[in-house]
Order: sequence, then structure tokens, then C-alpha cells
Amino acid sequence: MKKKLGVVFAFIMGVNLNVAQTSCSTYYPFEEGTTFQITSYDKNDKETGVLDYVVKESSGDTATLAYEMHDEKGKLIMASEYGITCENDGISIDFSSLMAPGVLEQYEGMEVDISGTNLLLPNNLSPGQTLPDADVLANIKVPPINMKMTVSMTNRKVEGKESVTTPAGTYDCYVITNDHESKMGVKISGSSKQWLAEGVGMVQQESYNKKGKLIGKSVLTAFNK
Repeated sequence: MKKKLGVVFAFIMGVNLNVAQTSCSTYYPFEEGTTFQITSYDKNDKETGVLDYVVKESSGDTATLAYEMHDEKGKLIMASEYGITCENDGISIDFSSLMAPGVLEQYEGMEVDISGTNLLLPNNLSPGQTLPDADVLANIKVPPINMKMTVSMTNRKVEGKESVTTPAGTYDCYVITNDHESKMGVKISGSSKQWLAEGVGMVQQESYNKKGKLIGKSVLTAFNK
């Protein structure tokens, strides 16, 4: 899969997994008009930003998820969207969602070729289950040079089940872990732990550096159908 983009990409790292419910997906239904909010915090629990999502369009087994990103003071930083498709008794999330919001903002209007492997999540999860890897490669053409950026998500596993309480409510969740790595001149690696609830999507996520130390978290702070 390959396509050209002249805008920024979205790396939600699990935050991209929040949508509404449909018959073809247990966790990520595509009910048009569903809204939800993810608030991010640093390792000291200081708010760092807010992502507001809406299921913008839904048609059959596909949906478009739009979002706006604001900083801790409420200033709009950027807005974007990506696609989700029901596939093989689960969902397939556009690989472009692996890119962090605003990471390529300085290249807007330039030619960007992006390819990769979609993020897959089956409807039937169980502890001990291994999930497929996902990745994205962006070639940024800035004459006379070309730059490459890669993001990969590997070692995705269902670790177990836990109950999690957030400002949006209390949810019974599957716990999914993964390793991730990004490269653009400098390589950055780490891991994430995500709590996923049926009919809601991601309820909470924690991010760790390569030494296993907590560097931040994201929490579901609102959900409305």
C-alpha cells in the first residue's frame, strides 16, 4: 500500500483505536457522530494535551475518524483524519495513524510518499494472544535531498484483563502491550501498555522508554454516542 500525502500524519499509538460500535467490530464500531476525548499527561501527571475525536463518516464496513489536537492551554495545534475498515473478523486501521500528530507539519505542501502495514485488531481477544506487527515508512522529498522516517509497532500481546476507572467511567478491559521504534536520523525506542474496552476502544495507555521507565500516559476523559 502506498499513497501521497501533503499534510501531517497521526500517530495515536492506541489512541487511534477509539471508535463507536458496529456489527462487524466488537471493539471499534463505526457509529457516525460518536465523540470521545483523550487527555495526555507527562510522567508527573501534568496535562500535556487533548485529542478530541468524532466518527465523521460511516458507510458499511468503513469509517473515517477525524480529530483535533489542542495543547494544555487549549490552543489548536492541528487537525487530521484517518480510515478504519472491518476486515477478517476484526478491524484494520490505516497505517498512517502510526505517525505522531504534527510530526511532519513543517513539511506540509511538500511531496510525501507513505507506505506501510495497517494496524490489525481481531474481534476475539484472549490472554496470551499475539497480535500482528504494524509499520509505516514516509519518504519526504525536499529537493535536493530525500528524508526517510519509519515507525514500527512490534511484539503486540494480550497480557490479560483488568478493570480501569477514568473520568469517562469504569471499564472492564483487555491489556495489550507492544514495543515501538521510530527513526528519522535518531532512533527512539520504547514500549506501551494499553487498556481496551468493548464498545469503547482505548480507555488508558501508558508509554515507557527503552529502560522501562514511565514517560507519559493517555486517558479517556469523555465518551458520547
